[in-house]
Amino acid sequence: MNSVIFEIGNFSLRWYSILVLLGAILAWLFSKYEGKRFGIPESFMLNMFFFLIPISIIGARIYYVLFNLDYYKSHVSEIFMTWNGGLAIHGGIIFGLIWILIYTKKYKIKTLRMTDILVVGLLIAQVIGRWGNFMNSEAYGPICSLEFLKSLHLPNFIIEGMFIDGFYREPTFLYESILSLIGVIVILIFRRRPYTKIGETTALYLIWYGITRFFVESLRTDSLMLSNFKVAQIVSIIMIIIGVIIFVKKEREPKLENRYNDMELIENVKFW
Repeated sequence: MNSVIFEIGNFSLRWYSILVLLGAILAWLFSKYEGKRFGIPESFMLNMFFFLIPISIIGARIYYVLFNLDYYKSHVSEIFMTWNGGLAIHGGIIFGLIWILIYTKKYKIKTLRMTDILVVGLLIAQVIGRWGNFMNSEAYGPICSLEFLKSLHLPNFIIEGMFIDGFYREPTFLYESILSLIGVIVILIFRRRPYTKIGETTALYLIWYGITRFFVESLRTDSLMLSNFKVAQIVSIIMIIIGVIIFVKKEREPKLENRYNDMELIENVKFW
């Protein structure tokens, strides 16, 4: 699998970078559209994304480097080579959430309302981003047979791309991409329910992606490790627990209060 689209001198344009960028653009478009439903100015959302995307990418890289510190101590120059892969989604979520907290508190908007708006775009970016891992021969599973891959009725280019280091591998990148796409559909339907509360869409994302990633990570063979444990599985369990807590708390609220589709977001809010 050729991860480079083209090269000019020392410059190379990689599929990974293009797909990450595409995911970010789609996340912005979906979030902008949803924000528009609540009267949020496009300029307000654009300003948030202007900082959110680079902060999330930096956070994803810092997270990845920290859990591969022994390697990067000896390869310091590679720390900034994000186009070669090495962006951990959990790090991006953590750093991105910190920025969203700051941004929403500044403009007195409910943080959970904003994360409810953003999670669909985030999942879409994850759907696209996993194909960047595929192009970089990352996020793969255990050794398997050619017959197994053919039994999945995969296109030939995926089967050929899963031949890594002399062996065929399970396409765990594809498992996660498909499950995330299903999650997008589920969340879009759930978010339009008349009695969905503010925060429940965020909770559903945490639970859905937590379960998805825990399952996929059980198969991956290139995971970030903390002692004998896979870091992503630990974080996934935390995500699921937080999601369940939010759900339980929200379900105890009166049925007609704090509904996601109530248009109260811009009351007493001065965006600029």
